Amino acid sequence: MNWLVFALALPQDDSVMSLAKTALVVVAVIVFLVFLFLLLKFANLYLRSLLTRAGIGLLDMFAMTLRKVDPTVIVNARVMLVQARIDGISGTDLEAHYLAGGQVQRVVQAIISANRAGLELDFRTATGIDLAGRDVLEAVRTSVTPKVIDCPDPTKGKTEVAAVAKDGIQVLAKARVTVRTNIKRLVGGAGEETIIARVGEGIVSTIGSKDTHKLVLENPDDISKTVLERGLDAGTAYEIVSIDIADVDIGHNIGARLQADQAEADKRVAQALAEKRRAMAVAAEQEFRATVEENRAKVIEAEAQVPLAMAEALRNGNMGVMDLYRMRNIESDTQMRTSIAGGDAPVPGEGDEG
Repeated sequence: MNWLVFALALPQDDSVMSLAKTALVVVAVIVFLVFLFLLLKFANLYLRSLLTRAGIGLLDMFAMTLRKVDPTVIVNARVMLVQARIDGISGTDLEAHYLAGGQVQRVVQAIISANRAGLELDFRTATGIDLAGRDVLEAVRTSVTPKVIDCPDPTKGKTEVAAVAKDGIQVLAKARVTVRTNIKRLVGGAGEETIIARVGEGIVSTIGSKDTHKLVLENPDDISKTVLERGLDAGTAYEIVSIDIADVDIGHNIGARLQADQAEADKRVAQALAEKRRAMAVAAEQEFRATVEENRAKVIEAEAQVPLAMAEALRNGNMGVMDLYRMRNIESDTQMRTSIAGGDAPVPGEGDEG
């Protein structure tokens, strides 16, 4: 209002007073138009805030619009908190969570639900859970009303947990795990997949420790008791209420199948060893045949020297013609006897030159 004081301090003539009055009228009209604009734009929200005593005025709503905050979300959240008689959460806190990318509506609903159920959940914890990517409202509902998780998860394409008892018989089990959310461990705690994996592991180890599959079929509750005693909910965002075995079936005889597979493998090993020995025998036989052919070649080579030696003896006079004829007669007689006996003996002197 400094300009108004300055205007009043000027000399009081008619022109100055007229100008000052005109300026005041213009300012008043502008203020009235702005107020009218805000009233028309936020009339519904302002009326709700005024009737419920939410404590959010027209200027606050206009300021939220400038800060790119949806006034409807903040006013509705404040109305819900006021009606639920929950104090300590201001519009500024709600705006901060909205600007951080949180879901203000679900956070407020979760706080109200936890308050009605007698659970300890303050605004800071709820916003932390929401910004961590968890559904805080669903967590509160699950904490009040436990939910059932199927083990294994049928959405993963598996409907039963397969385990093998000590007698080699496969047992197929299906479990249902009842859990409720532990709000204190919700931030940083493991999710449903960890619970399903741990329960499945416990079922497999429990069935595997049984001597026969009949013990599993007689007392399926032993599985749930043993698994529940292991404290599988440690480090998770849930508290396991109960583990119930929904179904137990008999699968394949894994022991017999393994023995058959082992026998088939042993047979293949034996066949491979026999084939190895056969190949070695064939190789040795080929070596022996090569040695025989080599010795036979040596014999033939030695026999080829006989006619040459006889010719040399005839030239040197060491052997007569009659001696040669007698030797030929002996060879012919030997060949004839061999033919009569059914043999095929070679003729030593064959190819001899006179």
